[in-house]
Amino acid sequence: MNQTAPQSKISWQLLFTLLMFAFMYVPILILAVYSFNESRFSASWTGFSLKWYASLLQDSRLLSSLRDTLFVGCFAVSISAGLGTMMAVGLFKYRFPGKSLYRGMSYLPLIIPDIAIAVATLVFLVSIGLSRSIWTIIAAHIVFCLAYIAVVVSTRLSSLNPHLEEAALDLGATPTQAFIKVLLPELMPAILSGCLLAFVLSMDDLLISSFTAGEGANTLPMEIFSRVRTGVKPDINALSVVLILFSGVLAFTAEYLRYQSDRKKLS
Repeated sequence: MNQTAPQSKISWQLLFTLLMFAFMYVPILILAVYSFNESRFSASWTGFSLKWYASLLQDSRLLSSLRDTLFVGCFAVSISAGLGTMMAVGLFKYRFPGKSLYRGMSYLPLIIPDIAIAVATLVFLVSIGLSRSIWTIIAAHIVFCLAYIAVVVSTRLSSLNPHLEEAALDLGATPTQAFIKVLLPELMPAILSGCLLAFVLSMDDLLISSFTAGEGANTLPMEIFSRVRTGVKPDINALSVVLILFSGVLAFTAEYLRYQSDRKKLS
């Protein structure tokens, strides 16, 4: 009895997935290739060159906007790390009236569109008469960075042994010592992972920064957006490649920390 070999078929789900990946990543690949183009124009390839990457180091405006971006990201994430961790621990350990409402409001920045947050923040600043500056950008970034860090820390808290801190208290530790020496080391991988994620989001933000920035404050996404209005130039291609690689390294580091934390928990 002859048996025909089963024919392999490509499912429409796989084909759709491949098309989506191509739609997302092929433009990035083209951008990366043309960042090495010697010509100032992307219409044709004239030769391989690294001069556009070298020109980034000589562009004072880009370096100034990068300095503002790093300052905003580091300051906002530093504040958000402490507030987000305390918020997550408080929501996990304590019961109080309106807890569900507070939890829902705390996580709203995760689901509200950036344009809505940007407009609401601008209206609030105008209504109270506060002049916009780099500090208003930081305050706006703290709002959404705090929510992301709190979510990551809450996930870690839900998987911890709830009796660890109680055991430390039974052995004579004070609540502060139990938190610092027992709970905080267990939460540190999640805190670092949340900080890296929030820092990437802060660096990539354009809308909220544009609406809350004042005179003299210019972040890197704002500078890039102002330049691409007249066309994408090779130096912007090179800068985009650097930012993509930097964001990818931070995202990989955050995922690695989360994986190591989960692996330690299972062992």
